[in-house]
Amino acid sequence: MDFALTPEQEDLCRTLRAFAARELAPRSQSWDKGGEFPWDVWRQLGELGIFGFRVPPEYGGIASDFLTMGLATEQIARGDFSCTAGIQLAGLAGEILGRHASDEVKRRWLPPVAAGEAIVALALTEPSVGSDAARLVCRAERDGDEYVLTGEKSGITLGMAAHATVLFARTTDARARGITTFLVPLDLPGVTRSPLRDMGGRLIGRAVISLDHVRIPVSHRLGPEGGGFYEVMRGFDFNRIIIALACLGIAQVSLDETMAYVKERHAFGRALARFEGVSFPIAEAATQLEAARWLCYRALWLCDHEMPFTKEAAMVKWLAPKLGAEVVHQCLLLHGHYGYTDELPFEQRLRDVIGLEIGDGTAEVMKIIVARELMGRESLPY
Repeated sequence: MDFALTPEQEDLCRTLRAFAARELAPRSQSWDKGGEFPWDVWRQLGELGIFGFRVPPEYGGIASDFLTMGLATEQIARGDFSCTAGIQLAGLAGEILGRHASDEVKRRWLPPVAAGEAIVALALTEPSVGSDAARLVCRAERDGDEYVLTGEKSGITLGMAAHATVLFARTTDARARGITTFLVPLDLPGVTRSPLRDMGGRLIGRAVISLDHVRIPVSHRLGPEGGGFYEVMRGFDFNRIIIALACLGIAQVSLDETMAYVKERHAFGRALARFEGVSFPIAEAATQLEAARWLCYRALWLCDHEMPFTKEAAMVKWLAPKLGAEVVHQCLLLHGHYGYTDELPFEQRLRDVIGLEIGDGTAEVMKIIVARELMGRESLPY
């Protein structure tokens, strides 16, 4: 087994870590407080290539593997956690549109997504449907050469900034087999958006998207009718690992900053790092982060080699957001009362990472998936 990164991957990590520290970290707090969406930074990220990992090269992508995408996400998270949502959505759009969209739709949407000039969101969750995605209510009715969409999607990441969305709607009543995928431009008549007021992750501008008899051409259907549920489940598997690495990135930078702080800060005549009550939690956090990171890398390696990885994806999606929140919390405490202020980044990071304990599947759902993969469907709860 080879645990070494390639020289190209090492160069990418160094470049993105420097970019995150120089361009993202100094502005992260202002983005948290609100204001205009930072399209200038989005275009810079596009120039670096990180939105093109899963976009076909003929449409502006770079034909990279999943592991490299995960490494990039980890480094960007060190500067601003919310910016990693752009990597996730671009990856999902590249995968889904790249496989199923018409040439016309690919030409229209994939190049600007890869360049950081457009955002394609993913609209699955509804007000009454979260983890049980097979019970979607939003409907798409065929009307000649068009579909008519009616319903509401909630909690849509980057929903306020997005130009279009990959949307899942019911075309028949056959539960999972009745769900179909569509590409829906968000400037169409009948589409309205309203922002959610979130505790953290404010840059990503989650939204409620309402569709009132929105008409789209049949050419905007992505794949066959009834294939949508299985499409999103496939995408969730790799995206859950990307989320996990974002959580580990924000935890690692917090730990790095805390280690520097406790070596310099003195109490009772010696550096804080010399007290076991300080050094032991740091040692524990470093060990746990390293273990979780390598489980993520292995899961992406399995994905890149087209081997089953659903179990590993669920494992890290449960573990990493929880661990990320715990580590950031511990770092906040080790900085004393200043850690509790907004003069330091820990309170924002804690608010941000907690959101990913919910997004793309709660811890409870992840444990159900792990149990199913380990012991079979007979282990599933009633």
